[in-house]
Amino acid sequence: MKYTKGYFFLGLLLLVTATLPLLAQSNYVPANSFVSNSSATTAAPNSDDSILTIKKRVDEVNLLFIATDKHGKFVRNLNEADFSILDDHKPPQSIVNFRRETDLPLQLGLLVDTSGSVRTRFDFEQEAAVSFLQQSVRPHFDKAFVMGFNGHSTLTQDFTDDATLLAAGVHRLQDGGGTALYDAIYRACHSKMGKDQEDHPVRRALIVVSDGEDNQSDVTEAQAIEMAQRSEVIIYAISTDDSGLILRGDRVLEQLADATGGRAFFPFKMKDIKNSFSAIEDELRSQYVISYHPADFEADGRYRPIEITALKKDLQIRARKGYYAPRQ
Repeated sequence: MKYTKGYFFLGLLLLVTATLPLLAQSNYVPANSFVSNSSATTAAPNSDDSILTIKKRVDEVNLLFIATDKHGKFVRNLNEADFSILDDHKPPQSIVNFRRETDLPLQLGLLVDTSGSVRTRFDFEQEAAVSFLQQSVRPHFDKAFVMGFNGHSTLTQDFTDDATLLAAGVHRLQDGGGTALYDAIYRACHSKMGKDQEDHPVRRALIVVSDGEDNQSDVTEAQAIEMAQRSEVIIYAISTDDSGLILRGDRVLEQLADATGGRAFFPFKMKDIKNSFSAIEDELRSQYVISYHPADFEADGRYRPIEITALKKDLQIRARKGYYAPRQ
């Protein structure tokens, strides 16, 4: 009996000793299992610093615009006091910079309609496009790509500053098929003209050569315009319609250009096509840029309309109609 009690107490002691680590383990919570309030508070300054850095980067708007007189000629001697701006219907919080912008690197996309409806002037348009690229793209400074589209779009030459390669890309275009204009603009802006693809300021422009008659796109005109606005791309359109009539496609080209701060051309004669390309080249070198901080800016992804007005009589201003704020 004495030995039995001894064994009993010894067994009880061993049992208690064995369970102590388990009890301790059940009450132990690894430091990284939860984020406590104090941890969140500690991390907050780093998070705020990141947000402030982003805000400083995104709340400065750079607006390119053209000023012309009542005869349509470029006016190149204006200053900040000659304009008023409303961003989201409010004056800017502050103007950062105002200057003539004649030497910003160009990032150009040539989009050529190769559908059956443009066959009559296709060869001449190709030659005019080659001449434009040769004169506009400066080696080691500007760059351009060539894309043809009918029912689908085809990149015949990626971004380059080599005029010979660009000319070869234009000559590889082959006509025939339907027309997916909106798809081509959407794809070009999304895949080739994204703002995050450059680490320095550039002037982005698409030159669209088409009759504007879309019959095969998956995206809408509004979606194509939105993508151009998000990419801060100016659209210049050169109509291939030689009927002399105002057709639905002409209005489409005007809407694409107007919404992005560009211009639509309607050359009736062959020689007018080259004149249209020359006018685009001149305009790209005759722009102003004003940089400002918008009032009540929020990085909420919302569209913010822009109104820029000339304070001088008989002065006409052309600029994009607005932009999409980045989203954080």
